[in-house]
Amino acid sequence: MGELNIISMFLEAGLTVKFVMIMLLGFSLYSWFIVFQKFSLYKKAKMESEEFLETFWQSKNLSEALRFANNLSLCPEANIFRTGYHELQKLGKTTATSRAADETLETRLAGMEPLKRALRKAENLESARLSQSLPFLATTGSTAPFIGLFGTVWGIMTSFHEIGQRGSASLAVVAPGVSEALVVTAAGLAVAIPAVVFYNYYSNQMAEIESRMHSFSVDFLNLVERDFISRQS
Repeated sequence: MGELNIISMFLEAGLTVKFVMIMLLGFSLYSWFIVFQKFSLYKKAKMESEEFLETFWQSKNLSEALRFANNLSLCPEANIFRTGYHELQKLGKTTATSRAADETLETRLAGMEPLKRALRKAENLESARLSQSLPFLATTGSTAPFIGLFGTVWGIMTSFHEIGQRGSASLAVVAPGVSEALVVTAAGLAVAIPAVVFYNYYSNQMAEIESRMHSFSVDFLNLVERDFISRQS
């Protein structure tokens, strides 16, 4: 019994089946690139987040926290904080130049709406940055089996065409073409299964990251509002 030789099957396959196999190989290589890239990115982002949050709550003022945040490029909370800090400075300048005599605490807090919008926008930008390329894993997981199935169907059609030309339907004539065609289905599943597994895994990671980002935004807003209230008092 001869061993299954994938390379020889690929070389003996038809042009369409070869194209399908090359396409699946491209999907697989790029999917694994995304997997390792996201693993490194999320690991570094988590480490920087832990360092930033610890430093942020131990900082005496926001300027001190900003100096530390400027050294963290991958931390989503640090990027959100920088956006909020700069928007807070703009708000302070606007308030200082247009402060009315009858300004109340309620009007000052209502004037923080631009800060809230800036933080929400920063959250969305960080989510988009960290989740970039993840949809490709979902696309690979959903389409690779069908691409492989297409190659299989085409290969079987070619085998039956050869049977008709030779006028023989013996197992020796049918088996090689069918086995080559079925390898394409196996390749499609081999590409799709890891893509689906890692897409679900990284989607859960993103859900945790987005939850931490939102919690930090809420805490930052509460901190600013408490500072406004204390100054008004």
